[in-house]
Amino acid sequence: MVTVILLILSVISGVFLGKHFGKKEKLAKNLLILSAGFLITICLNEVFPQVYTAEPGSSLGIFVIIGVLLQMVLEALTKGFEHGHFHHHSDHNILPLALMVGLFIHAFIEGIPLANEEHQLSPYLWGIVFHNLPISFILGAFLFNRKDESKRTPSYPSLLIVALFALASPMGMLLGNYFNPDLQPYFLAIVGGIFLHISSVIIFESNKSHNIDWVKIGLVILGVSLALIMHLFHDHSHLEHHH
Repeated sequence: MVTVILLILSVISGVFLGKHFGKKEKLAKNLLILSAGFLITICLNEVFPQVYTAEPGSSLGIFVIIGVLLQMVLEALTKGFEHGHFHHHSDHNILPLALMVGLFIHAFIEGIPLANEEHQLSPYLWGIVFHNLPISFILGAFLFNRKDESKRTPSYPSLLIVALFALASPMGMLLGNYFNPDLQPYFLAIVGGIFLHISSVIIFESNKSHNIDWVKIGLVILGVSLALIMHLFHDHSHLEHHH
């Protein structure tokens, strides 16, 4: 239950911030960079060790690659919305249907491995929460800062989109309960590939002038540090059972 509340809150709070501070595009970018540093660290320190200790010597790496490829396909639908490319989308649309489908599938798949997480507040969950905030911020900015959107009465389609996105990961988690727990490493590997792709695109995307961006480096280090602190305080005994 705590997991579901956290997932929904991460979307609602991100959308709320996006509605009120959405015109600050720099803030959205900085949130994304911070979350990318956090996400890539969670990926390398938590997700991948869990995947590879589950079945040592197996071909689970192929599922990581499937995750990377799947995210590339989803980005054909979302046009890079997950890493801040929201200027591609027309102000006249509420949201292109393809974008919504892409975001929903993305969040839904991330929710599936949560069904078999041994610890309620796992670093994997926090990875999704940190990842949801900037995407929801961009979503909120996009939905509620358009010229035709009255600030007093948000339109029903916009609220429906937020509700669908907020419920996507919990719905994935619900479906995950019906899968054989032995499939957990495979789903984790796929999501690991998705995380790896998104975070590396955000981190390695060069700025226009190709100068050293100290703010970006600082934000990545901050995100990495937060994830490392969480890694140090998290119980990893479940990994040792597989050795």
